[in-house]
Amino acid sequence: MSSVISNKYVIFKLNKEYYGLEIDKVISIERMQTFTRIPNAPKYLKGVINLRGEVIPLIDLREKLNMSLKDIDKNTRIIVVNEKDIVAGLIVDSSSEVLEIYSENIDEVPSNENANMTYVRGIGKTKDRLIILLELSKVLEN
Repeated sequence: MSSVISNKYVIFKLNKEYYGLEIDKVISIERMQTFTRIPNAPKYLKGVINLRGEVIPLIDLREKLNMSLKDIDKNTRIIVVNEKDIVAGLIVDSSSEVLEIYSENIDEVPSNENANMTYVRGIGKTKDRLIILLELSKVLEN
């Protein structure tokens, strides 16, 4: 049996598509809150929030992945993640569930010249949908 670091993923939506992050990299899922903008920051860096005494940068995942922007609504969530001691909040349209996806149900990313594919670790298949599994370390890079 192959050793799998994690086969549980936190599933969330962006633009009607499902995305997943490894559960062991997710600290918490929070409701959207007010944030402080940072001057001259990249467009996708919306600002910082104070979460239980810790200042955390907020990344708009739609902006980072070059998607059309969407207004924040009651379903908008912040997924707080930790990757190699980098803690950040990812703004997503909504968070839905935790799902178990075994490695045999994860396909590699088709090789493509599209730069956005660098953020994708694989495509998880469940019986009723495809889930784009993100490579968190790439998403958090500048």
